[in-house]
Amino acid sequence: MTGASTAARRNVPAFDVEAVRREFPILSTTAHGKKLVFLDSGASAQKSRAVIEAISSVYESRYANIHRGVYQLSQFATEAYEAARVKVQRFIGAGSPSEIVFTKGATEAINLVAATYGVKFLKAGDEIIVSALEHHANIVPWQLLRERNGIVLKVVPVDDTGAFQLDAYERLLSPRTRIVAVTQASNALGIKPPIAAVTRLAHAAGAIVLIDGAQGVVHEPVDVRAMDCDFYVFSGHKLYGPGGIGVLYGKTKLLEAMPPYQGGGDMILSVSFEATEFAPPPARFEAGTPPIADAIGLGAAIDFLNGLDRAAVLAHEEALLAHATAALSAIKGVRLYGTAPDKAAIVSFTLAGVHPHDIGTILDHEGIAVRVGHHCAQPIMDRFGIPGTVRASFGLYNTLDEVDALARGLAKVREIFG
Repeated sequence: MTGASTAARRNVPAFDVEAVRREFPILSTTAHGKKLVFLDSGASAQKSRAVIEAISSVYESRYANIHRGVYQLSQFATEAYEAARVKVQRFIGAGSPSEIVFTKGATEAINLVAATYGVKFLKAGDEIIVSALEHHANIVPWQLLRERNGIVLKVVPVDDTGAFQLDAYERLLSPRTRIVAVTQASNALGIKPPIAAVTRLAHAAGAIVLIDGAQGVVHEPVDVRAMDCDFYVFSGHKLYGPGGIGVLYGKTKLLEAMPPYQGGGDMILSVSFEATEFAPPPARFEAGTPPIADAIGLGAAIDFLNGLDRAAVLAHEEALLAHATAALSAIKGVRLYGTAPDKAAIVSFTLAGVHPHDIGTILDHEGIAVRVGHHCAQPIMDRFGIPGTVRASFGLYNTLDEVDALARGLAKVREIFG
């Protein structure tokens, strides 16, 4: 059964998942002699031929360092790199390419904000609010800022379904709140906080808002201006693009007020031993030679996604999530975590009496790739009193048959452990 047939029954736009799968070469490979069932896109998604070919083309015929070369090859590379910036700008609805800063990933993007905006504008006693759903990348940078500047870190709790507690969040807001940094969707549970309400309330309290979109932008269209967030970050490798490239979106007035994150070439207007004049954003935050081919590859990933019906993709992923939730709930001993209704295509679970690592190992020998452990989100695991879970995270290339393979694999685990 394919996502396309499910979409037809649900009267949503058709999505030809088999045609999409043919664009991802790795999905035709095997693991331990079994057909690969890749259910770990939340950690890092696979790459389409379009992305692979775009990167290969750079190194085969278009590679040179950018911005500073007067020769034709450098100009070609510069144009392609900056064209990728424009693609990102349009993809997330930013107002200008200058609001798009290329980073190594979402993690560096958050660290950049903490180490520049945070250090410059926050002082002892100022407050930052995060949620219990956050990835370590949206916790540790603020803890480092706490050690450096003496800020106060507050945490929005979740209920037993994993849902963000909006009433508790409202109570945490105060005249000292300076930054609210929350995930668009939890990487460990898939739960989506109510971003519109979070942002509205934060701004009413005089705080700025950073959204970790690493698990959000891949599943649904994003318009940062409509969201009215002040910063938005994501990683290319989760968006079917290359590793080593990420994005920081920031409102122009904020980026212009922030000091450099690193010093070096290409982020300056002039340098002398007496003083340095820094370039305006985004160059100010892109010191040194950037990941040129990776940025171009990210642009190719965006082109690939723009060629799909995003509404149909979302309906397909919702069908995968619903099917997985029903299939896993029917297995004796399975407990699902993150059961609130509004969530991304991620199922996180345990199986009574079996360690998640054992489950992952057995599934691997069935050709099924899942993630096990705390998923760089130890606080949410602590909230539920568990060391970790098994996580199946679905991408646009997964099928209902693969969900069924996961259920069969878990039944086999159950048989082994009795």
